[in-house]
Amino acid sequence: MTSETSADEFRETLHSLRVWDSPLPGFDVGAAPAEPLPLFREWFVAASKAGQPEAHTMSLATVDADGRPDVRTLMLHDADERGWHFASHATSAKGRQLAGQPEAALGFYWPAVARQVRIRGRVTACGPEESRADLAVRSRGALAAALTGRQSEVLGSVEELVRVSQEAWERAGAEPDAPAPTWTRYVLDPVEVEFFQGDAARRHVRLRYRRAADGSWGRELLWP
Repeated sequence: MTSETSADEFRETLHSLRVWDSPLPGFDVGAAPAEPLPLFREWFVAASKAGQPEAHTMSLATVDADGRPDVRTLMLHDADERGWHFASHATSAKGRQLAGQPEAALGFYWPAVARQVRIRGRVTACGPEESRADLAVRSRGALAAALTGRQSEVLGSVEELVRVSQEAWERAGAEPDAPAPTWTRYVLDPVEVEFFQGDAARRHVRLRYRRAADGSWGRELLWP
């Protein structure tokens, strides 16, 4: 049993935290490419090389049937000309929300380089073949989790989770191509991508790309 953290200890810790105490990279907006994808790839690789752990983790924001926002952290599976790729169960909370309202947003934060990327767009579910291929290249643990299913459902007990998970791990080992019918790959097709470069003097640089109806991209700076 853990001891209770006092409100004073919480606030003391909160206000003692500091950010961006090390040298930060610059951002020459004049040299930024005409489209956001090449810049995202460049920033992603730079963050990883700078020691940012799990640079592929991101936040996905959706809304439910009542218009209430929801957010969670998951992994990026690819970023190409189609958009930003991720995967989940179609029966999960995020899957149901995307089916009802496919507009969503992604957020990346890489504190090692004081950079953020925010993306908004429409999400499309890929077909069974591509979704199955997505799972096929992942680890045994990922397959076991997909076979366990029931994501976002109410869990009766930790013991039930252990039992079902163990069964799924055993099946994933015996059947590496076992089907997980609800596993779905999604692609967010961006209409807006913002790049944020933090600055120790708080003169943050924000560059926003917005896609026009003809598919071309416009760029604009934003006040921090």
